[in-house]
Amino acid sequence: MKFTEEHEWLREEDDVIVVGITEHAATQLGDLVFVELPSVGTEVVKDDEVVVIESVKAASDILAPIDGEIVEVNEALVENPGLVNEDAQGDAWFFKIKPSDPSQMDDMMDEAAYKKFVD
Repeated sequence: MKFTEEHEWLREEDDVIVVGITEHAATQLGDLVFVELPSVGTEVVKDDEVVVIESVKAASDILAPIDGEIVEVNEALVENPGLVNEDAQGDAWFFKIKPSDPSQMDDMMDEAAYKKFVD
């Protein structure tokens, strides 16, 4: 698993990358009340706004951590945004992306580095 400074996690599954936000980010945001996901088939470039989330504290955007194509979204979050607060780094992933350049993940933090980053 890799981590970004924007508090996203990336997990490789076969030839796609699963993306979500970290438990730290979910805690900072508070209870999520709304999630707007991208359309499957959308081509994104690193740092494009991909997901809109709203919590009781704030609204924010989830940015694309890498270039690629959105190949699947987690519809369960639309019905139950609070799932992010319950299982941020498990069932509450936001989207799966087919990377156009997997080497973009090479410079991202591993779990130990991310823990240092948030402490």
